[in-house]
Parts: sequence; structure tokens; C-alpha cells
Amino acid sequence: MYERPERMQIQEIGGIIMQIIKTVQIKQVITELSKAKLFEKFQTEKDRLQLECDQLQFEQLKMKKQHPQKTQEIDTRFHEEILEREEKMDMLDFKLDQLDQLEIGSEIIEGEVHSLQDIRVGDDWNDILEEQSIIIKDDIVIKINE
Repeated sequence: MYERPERMQIQEIGGIIMQIIKTVQIKQVITELSKAKLFEKFQTEKDRLQLECDQLQFEQLKMKKQHPQKTQEIDTRFHEEILEREEKMDMLDFKLDQLDQLEIGSEIIEGEVHSLQDIRVGDDWNDILEEQSIIIKDDIVIKINE
């Protein structure tokens, strides 16, 4: 039976080191402050999208008056644009509902960043593939999981 050594000792040829780009998840611990900031962010985005819909509807009426022969084309084009924004607003409503249900202290995935990681001959590939994350709380890094 073959027993794998703890860390395989392989002679590096010329000390070659390669860097790879690795995705690192950013997780946020929910606090009263972060919950309020997220609520404000989602609500501001929703308000902006509603304003865009209103502006598009105004522009649609204006174009229909200028080009009465192209009413169908204008309606189709503007309907698609308005529908796209309404779908985004529905998603924001969903996020606001989810945010309301989140408990203080729970973690959410905020986003991702890319990081450079050195690899060498003899490194354990499973260690390299292991997920990494950065945990933040009220905009302060509190933990780095490697």
C-alpha cells in the first residue's frame, strides 16, 4: 500500500514560480448599519429605474407625435426598454424582501475579486483549488480564509 507523504519534496528546477489568477469571494457580515446601507442602495437603484421608465414613456409619446406612421415600431422598441427596467425593479423588490428577512450576523456574498497566487513544483493542487474568501463587516476586513 502506497502512503502519500505529508508534503512531497520535489526539487524545483531553476526555482520556477508561476502565478495564477484566482477568484476570491467577498462575503459581508450583516449588521444594522450594513443592512441599512444595502436597503438604501437597492431603493436608490429602484428609484433610478422608475425615473428611467417615466422618461422613456415621455420620449415614446414624443416620438409617436413626431412619427405617427411608425407607431408600432416605436411602441415595440420602447416596450422592450421599459420591460427590461421593470424586470430589474422586480429583482430589486425581491432583494429588498430578502434583505428584510436576513438576520443580523448572517453572511451574504457581496461579490468577487481576483488575486494572484504563486504556485511551485511540489505544491498540493487541492490546496491551490480550495476556495478563498474575504469576510468584511461594516467595510472592515475581519477575516481572510485561505
